[in-house]
Amino acid sequence: MSASPRILAVNPGGMTTKIAVYEGEERVFEANVEHAPADFAEFETIPDQLDFRRLAIEKALEDGGQLGRPFDAIAGRGGLLRSIPSGTYVVNDLMLEDARVGYQGQHASNLGPLLADALAKDLGGTPFITDPVSVDEFEPLARYSGHAEIERKSLGHALNTKATAKKAAKKLGRPLDSMNLILAHLGSGISIAPLRRGKMIDVNNAASGGPFSPERTGALPLVEMLNWMAENDVAPDRMVKIVIKEGGLLSLLGTNDFREVEASAAGGDVKAREVIEAMAYQIAKEIAAMAATLSGDVESIVLTGSLAHSELLVGLVTGRVSFIADVIVLPGENELESLAMGALEVLTGEEESRSYPSG
Repeated sequence: MSASPRILAVNPGGMTTKIAVYEGEERVFEANVEHAPADFAEFETIPDQLDFRRLAIEKALEDGGQLGRPFDAIAGRGGLLRSIPSGTYVVNDLMLEDARVGYQGQHASNLGPLLADALAKDLGGTPFITDPVSVDEFEPLARYSGHAEIERKSLGHALNTKATAKKAAKKLGRPLDSMNLILAHLGSGISIAPLRRGKMIDVNNAASGGPFSPERTGALPLVEMLNWMAENDVAPDRMVKIVIKEGGLLSLLGTNDFREVEASAAGGDVKAREVIEAMAYQIAKEIAAMAATLSGDVESIVLTGSLAHSELLVGLVTGRVSFIADVIVLPGENELESLAMGALEVLTGEEESRSYPSG
């Protein structure tokens, strides 16, 4: 392995594939490969896109002059895999199979381990994933729902949550395992997690619970939702799409672009302003609920994700939750950096790699 490990980080999204090359901690190249809907029209499932995306990544690397020497690691985003402890995992056959079938559902992030494995075969290096959305550190009480056959599951933005928690601890000058934090990831989905001494002991499912976001409904009133589905003849699979892709700002204001909504509010649009305030209200409620899981023993509240760039939203949320603890703002999702640093910690011996799915 070279003195500065060479790492390719890969983050597959719905219509983009974001990549970055790191040499040690330094990012030396990045690219956002955009895909048109027509590109995926021939593929029946998300895993069917594997070879198409792999070739697109390799072309971007070639165009950027990044194929001159092999990689030490390929770090892919983890998907809806089995419930596993936090950490960096070497991609293995069982993980690949779970990603293909969508063990807890299909999502573009399931391509992460598949791409890491395929690219490692072509470009060299060990394929890893770090902190997929299925990281599970729930305490027993967090698993209960109100029905014996329905259990709450740990599905959230674990990658950015864990990486940002480390940054917050460093900023505070304290070991992460010595304090309690609340991390609010504010992006296209919103997940809010209490961390007890570094462990993510609870989190709202960003796909179906918690606050509404730019395109997700968040938690809906259950009986009213079921009545609405019956009255409008909405099938369950159609409702899932509404909840995940057609809710939030898109449903309320006709756009999923928060910047557009914020500009409208600044221009005097009363409805836009009220919707932003309602989003902040729900985020603050969820933060306060998570403070209760920690019995109010909270060192800091950390706001992160793309929406944390908004001074308006941050100000509205802070105004409601600062009585709980001081608020730290660390905006951005930083997923490529988090993936690369997870792999780097293993390559340099700072952390040990984990074995899927036992941890």
